[in-house]
Amino acid sequence: MALSLLSCNSSSTVNTDDSIEKDTAQLAVDFDLDKIKKRDTLKAITIFGPTSYFLYRGKAMGFEYEILEDLASKLDLHLELVVSRNIDDLFEKLNNGDGDLIAYGLAITSMRNKIVDFTIPYTTYHQVLVQRKPDNWRSLSYKAKQSALIKDVTELGGKTISIRENSSYYERLLNLSEEIGDSIGIQFVPGEYSTHEIIQKVSEGEYQFTIADNSIAQLNNSYYSNLDISIPVSFSQKIAWAIRKNSPQLRNTLDSLLQEYIGSARFNIIYNKYFESNKSFKNRISSNYYTINTGKISPYDDLIKLNADRIDWDWLLVSALIYQESQFDPKAGSWAGARGLMQIMPVTATELDVKNTHDPEQSIKGGTKYLKILYDRWSSIPDSIQRIKFAMASYNCGYGHVQDAQRLAKKDGGNEFVWDAGVDEYILKLSKPRYYNRPEVVYGYARGSEPYNYVRNIFDRYEEYKEMVVK
Repeated sequence: MALSLLSCNSSSTVNTDDSIEKDTAQLAVDFDLDKIKKRDTLKAITIFGPTSYFLYRGKAMGFEYEILEDLASKLDLHLELVVSRNIDDLFEKLNNGDGDLIAYGLAITSMRNKIVDFTIPYTTYHQVLVQRKPDNWRSLSYKAKQSALIKDVTELGGKTISIRENSSYYERLLNLSEEIGDSIGIQFVPGEYSTHEIIQKVSEGEYQFTIADNSIAQLNNSYYSNLDISIPVSFSQKIAWAIRKNSPQLRNTLDSLLQEYIGSARFNIIYNKYFESNKSFKNRISSNYYTINTGKISPYDDLIKLNADRIDWDWLLVSALIYQESQFDPKAGSWAGARGLMQIMPVTATELDVKNTHDPEQSIKGGTKYLKILYDRWSSIPDSIQRIKFAMASYNCGYGHVQDAQRLAKKDGGNEFVWDAGVDEYILKLSKPRYYNRPEVVYGYARGSEPYNYVRNIFDRYEEYKEMVVK
């Protein structure tokens, strides 16, 4: 091997092709699309990052995230994100069955093709060298600036480049070392570091060089102006998502969907949103509410924590509910007359002594007080999480409608004390005449899809918040 291998932590070994194939055969679980549909949930493995999946102003966003939502909807499946905090573990997690696919921009390489299959590619990138300009680069002449930088890949001999071990960049450096006939030092960085974080460390002077896909490098260069990304180190590579080799149903179905989706107006809007808008990228990662960096969700975190403590609920759960109600907009209003962060109705506001529903402090205090009232009304529900869901559904559509759904479930022999796959199914049925006209129903018709999705969306968002917020 022409490279001198350096490791941040300990000496590293590289899998041979034989060991990769052996590991794949041992690890790959048998779980294709037919079983995924029975489970009713598509599990996608991804990573946190300012283009893939992140939380911004309380909203889950990201290129992979938005496309996954669209595809899961087309498959009529619920979407569950499985976050890998170590990028080096992506393929192992996939073959272990932690998820059904890897939804992250992966270069298709010969080594990876031995481990997984790929969807059809959705774009192409080429790799570039990321290097830091001299500290006084703004005052230097063009000639002096150029003399301080790597100007050609042949100059990388004897230099040390910081990358993750299980990255396509590593494979490229192996080949590049042979091409230039000189050894290139490699410093393996922890798999927990995203490419964005590694680039930041180059900008700060902690690392000398790294390699990145040109699109990611360009975004980061718009924020870290002291970087040079002008030197290409590879030809164009196809970028795609990964699927287990024994999941042909899922691969063929995704390929068919992606064939129509890629290049559509919707796809182009999402792609441009995350990879072409330098301004949006800079605004996000410099914001106080780019949660991965700051741990903050909204300007009202402290108020939410205070009032969540008063009712003994997790503040992240209350935050997820408030986002569902108003997206943290204190001026929000609904057609029905609800107002403020927690969308309190005028009659309810009077009962709760909320004078100004648009005032964040009054709204959060009054709204959480009302949640506690509803929670206490459901004292017959033995499980605390299920009880919270009953309270949330009541907050959304009214206590009486949820009681109606509970009575229907009881009459039909269902579990009246469980929301999930229990009373929630009957809240849906309250929009149908043959159910809302039954004698057990006191309050009549209800648009049941609203409380059903309301509870589900809040708990989905709660899981996202728990992943991204370090408490």
